[in-house]
Amino acid sequence: MTEVTASSPSGRAPGIGRFARLESAAGWIVLALIGVCLPLLGDSYIGVIAQRACIYWILCAGLNLIVGYAGQIAIGWVALLTVGAYTTAVLTAGKVMAPWNPFLALIASGVLGAIFGVIVGLPALRLRTFYFAMTTLGFATIVTQVALAWTDVTGGGVGTPGPEFPWPFNPEWGFYYLCLLLAALVTWMSYNIATSRFGRALVAIRDAEVAAEASGIAKPRLLMTVFVFAGAVAGVAGGLFSSLQSYITPDAFTFEISVLFFIGVLIGGRGSIMGPLLGTIILTILPEFAAPLVAWSTFVYAALLLVIVLVIPGGIADLLDYKNRRPLPQHREIVARPELLAHVLEKRPPATIELSDLALHFGGVRAIDGIDLKVNTGEVHGLIGPNGSGKTTTLNVISGYYAPTSGRVRLNGAELPSGAPHLRAAYRIARTFQTPRLIGSASVLDNVMIGGTIDGQGGFTESMLRLPRHHRDEKRLREAAMLALRTVGLESLASVRADRLQHSELRFMEIARALMLRPSFLMLDEPAAGLSAEEIRRLGALVVAISRAGVGVMLVEHHADMIFEVSDRVTVLNLGKVLAAGTPDEIRSHREVVNAYLGG
Repeated sequence: MTEVTASSPSGRAPGIGRFARLESAAGWIVLALIGVCLPLLGDSYIGVIAQRACIYWILCAGLNLIVGYAGQIAIGWVALLTVGAYTTAVLTAGKVMAPWNPFLALIASGVLGAIFGVIVGLPALRLRTFYFAMTTLGFATIVTQVALAWTDVTGGGVGTPGPEFPWPFNPEWGFYYLCLLLAALVTWMSYNIATSRFGRALVAIRDAEVAAEASGIAKPRLLMTVFVFAGAVAGVAGGLFSSLQSYITPDAFTFEISVLFFIGVLIGGRGSIMGPLLGTIILTILPEFAAPLVAWSTFVYAALLLVIVLVIPGGIADLLDYKNRRPLPQHREIVARPELLAHVLEKRPPATIELSDLALHFGGVRAIDGIDLKVNTGEVHGLIGPNGSGKTTTLNVISGYYAPTSGRVRLNGAELPSGAPHLRAAYRIARTFQTPRLIGSASVLDNVMIGGTIDGQGGFTESMLRLPRHHRDEKRLREAAMLALRTVGLESLASVRADRLQHSELRFMEIARALMLRPSFLMLDEPAAGLSAEEIRRLGALVVAISRAGVGVMLVEHHADMIFEVSDRVTVLNLGKVLAAGTPDEIRSHREVVNAYLGG
C-alpha cells in the first residue's frame, strides 16, 4: 500500500541510505581504479587509446547534458573540438603572436569554445529536433572550410603542429594522467549539474516542457548556460586532441567522429552520466581492437544504435538501473494527509484572480468569448461545461500559455503578462494538466522537486562546484518534496521511477509537484479523470483542505458530483461563454444548465 505515516523523516527518499549511496558509487570506484592503474600495463599503444577515450569523454560529458538531459539533437558537435584544437595549436605555435604556454592556450580554447557553444546553441531556442541537428552540421562544415581556407594561420590542408605539454604532463603516460585528471574533473562537474535543480530542469524541458514552464523554468536562459559549459569543455577537449594528434589537419575532424560523440551519448542512455561515459569508451576502443571495422565505422555505429533502440531503448543506463526492475507492491492505496498542508503551504494575504471580458479566437473559432469570473484565495471555484466549451483554454490563458485576443487577466488589480507561462510561478500560480506531465526516467521525488525549482538560491556555478548554497538548496528542496509526497500519500514511492506509477498515483504526484510551489492559486485540469470512486472522494477532501489552507483552487472537472460537493462557487461555460455562475445549489437548479449540461 502507498499509505505512510506522518512522522517527521530525515527528508531522504526511502532506500537512499548509506549502503545505497555506496552501492551507486561502486561503478565509479571501479572505473577510477582502472584509470589510475592502467599505466602499470606499460603498453604505449593502450596509453594512446586511453588518452583518446579520455579526450572524447571530456567533450561528451558536456554534450551529454545537451543531448541526454536537454534532449537537443546536436550532431555536429565536432565543430567545437575543431575550434579548440586549432586555438591551442595556433597559439602555442606562435602563428598570430608570441608563442603561448600550452596550459594558457588550453584555457583560451575553453573560453573560445564557450563563445562558440552559445553561437551553436542559439538556434535551439527556435528550432527543434532535426532542424537544429542540421544547423549544427552546417556549423561543423563552416568551421572545417575556414580551417582549410585560412592557410596563414591554420596551415590549410597541410595543417599545423600540435603542442607538447611540459613535464610532468609530457607525452605518453604523463599526458594520459593530464587527460584522466581533466576527464575526472569534468565528469564530477557534469554529475553535479545533472543532480542539481538545473539538471532536473533540463530533463523537465526534454520530457515535459509545459510542466517545466508551469514550474517557472526559463528554457532560453537555462539552455544557453548549458551550451556555454558544453562548449567550454569541448574546447578544452580540442586543445588536448591537438596534442594527441601531434599534427592537426581538417581531415582529423570527420563526420564519423561527430557521429561517435552523438551515438555514444544515445547508447549510453538519456538522463545518465555513467551510461554515456561507458558508451563513449566502448565506441572509442572498438575500432582499435577490431581494425577491419575501421572502414565500416559509420555502419557499425548505426548498427549499434539500432540494436540499442530495438533491444534496450533506455541504453546502457537501463542495464545499470537494476533497482528499478524490482517489482513494486501490488494493491497500493493512496491515503493523503491533508493535515500536513499547514507545513507545506505559506500564509499569504488574500488575493483574487479576475478575468474581465476575456476572449480568445483561433481564426474564426471563438474558444473563449467574453468571460468574466473571479477566483479568490480560500475557495474552490468549479469550472464545468460540455467538451469544447473553453474550460481548459481558460486555464491556459490564466496560466500564460495563451495570450488573450482581448480582455484582461488581473491578480489583485495588476494585469498579468500574457503568453509567458514560466513567469506565472513567480506569482505563485500552480498548474496540473489533463494528461499527467511526468518525467518518466526520473524518480517520483525528482519529479516533485522540479516544482520548487524557482525557490533555489544557488547559481549554476555553485551547483557545478557543489558549493555550500547548493547543498542548502538541495536539502531544503528534498525535505519540502518529501513533505509534499507525505501530504498526498506517496512517500513510500519517492525513489521509484515515475513511469512505473499507476495512473491515479500520477495524478496525486502532479498535485504534490504543484504544492512545491507553495501556491496562492492552484489550477486543476480534470484531476479525477481515471480515478476510482474512493480515490475521487479522497481527492475531493484534499482539494477542499488545500483551499481551506488559503489557496484559491480553480477546478475543471467532468465529475459533476465532485464539483458540486467541493466547490464554493461554480461557473458553467458553453460555446466559450458563461452560461451560469453561482453556488452549487443555484447551478443544480438552473434550467439552462440542466438542459445543456447536466441533463434532465
